[in-house]
This record gives sequence, C-alpha cells and structure tokens, in this order.
Amino acid sequence: MYVDSHCHLSFPELHADLPGVLARMREAGVDAALNVCTTLPEFPSVLAVAEQAGNIVASVGVHPDYTETPEPTVEQLVELARHPKVVAIGETGLDYYRLAEPLEWQRERFRVHIRAARASGKPLIIHTRAAAEDTIRIMREEGAEQAGGVMHCFTESQDVARAAMDLGFHISFSGIVTFKNARDLQAVAQAVPLHRLLIETDAPYLAPVPHRGRRNEPSFVPHVAAKLADLHGVAVERIAEQTSANFFRLFSDL
Repeated sequence: MYVDSHCHLSFPELHADLPGVLARMREAGVDAALNVCTTLPEFPSVLAVAEQAGNIVASVGVHPDYTETPEPTVEQLVELARHPKVVAIGETGLDYYRLAEPLEWQRERFRVHIRAARASGKPLIIHTRAAAEDTIRIMREEGAEQAGGVMHCFTESQDVARAAMDLGFHISFSGIVTFKNARDLQAVAQAVPLHRLLIETDAPYLAPVPHRGRRNEPSFVPHVAAKLADLHGVAVERIAEQTSANFFRLFSDL
C-alpha cells in the first residue's frame, strides 16, 4: 500500500484524464492521495474530486507563488476546513525563487495559514523555496508546532529538515530525490528517520525516474518509495508501510 501525500488532481493536466489517473493509481497499489488546493477559487474543484473518490482527501489553502488571487482569512480557512474531506491547511509557505521583495504580503499569508491550522486542529502543508530561514522563523513565531504537518517536496538542507522535525513536522520527498544529480538531497533523505518520512508526486510535476520529463501522476509514487528504500537499506515494502502509517497518523481525520 502506498499513499501519495501531495498531488494536484484538479489541475487541468490530470483532471481531464481523472478516471484514467485513478485507475492507474489503483493498479500501482496507491490506495490513497491528498489532493492539494492552491487558491480559494480552485477549492470547489479540489473538494469535488475528493467527494467523488472515496480514497482521495483534500486540503484548503493559497500557494505563496500566487499574487493575483483572493487573500484568505483565518475565518475562511477554518470554515472551509470543517468539511469532513478536508484534512489539512495549505499548500502554504514562502517562495522567494520567482518573486522579489517586498514580500511581506507573502509572509502575512503564511501566518494566516498557521493561525488557521492552529484554530482548526488541521495539520499544515508547507512549501518553502529559497526562503528556508524565514520559513522556519515564522513557523516558530506562530507556534506551527501546535498544528504539526509536513514540509512538502523537500529540497532543503539537513539543518532545515532537523529544524522542521524539531517542530514536529514530517518531511516529504518527491520525484526529485530519484534524479541522478540530487546527491545532496539523497543524503538528507537518508538522514530522515522512517517515522518522519512521507512520499509524494506533486503531480502533474516532477515525475520520478524512469518517467522524468513526462506528466507526473499518483501511480508513479512507488518509484519515490523505491529510491528511499535504497537510501535507507530496507525493503520497499517497509517504506510503503511506514509512509502510509505516517500519513494516516498525521492526517488523523481519515
């Protein structure tokens, strides 16, 4: 049994082929997936996919990259998170890679999500890119450890992983960890204890080897598990079992 802890089934690349995506997911032994929200206007579609498929759950949140989109409030996020299919707040966080200062609006958006997670009792899905120092600082300032959650599609250093784990967060690896040039990230993945690991696709992006360059989908997540098994020197079944148990423990509303 595998679980894809982060994918975007409502994005056009996958939504147009949703029956096929779900069928291939089942054939690959991927028994559940978290369909992640990136904007409030997208949320109804994210939720609809989860309502239609019994093995799909949803999140609610606004990605840090999006500038021209309605800003969420704590109250909005808490209210939308009341739906029984919504198990997390996010995708949220900080991303300085494409955007230039002033980015205080992005930092404030992140704070809103952490406050909503604390108020709703739902864990956070955190994205960080080129912003690790500020991400950890704001997590500490806002008491993110009270909500817990996951650092998704992790590509940062071992020090950042340790800081996140000290706050009670899980570390999720995507297809990037299978890339030949990802040796530094592979060393980080090797150092993360099994009880803190999650696996994901971030589909439709970042397809793992041997599918790199193709459209990604949840049926590819076993390749991520296989790489982590190799790095940890355990059977892939152990990674599948542990990461699935970690997922269901973290998202305890399931």
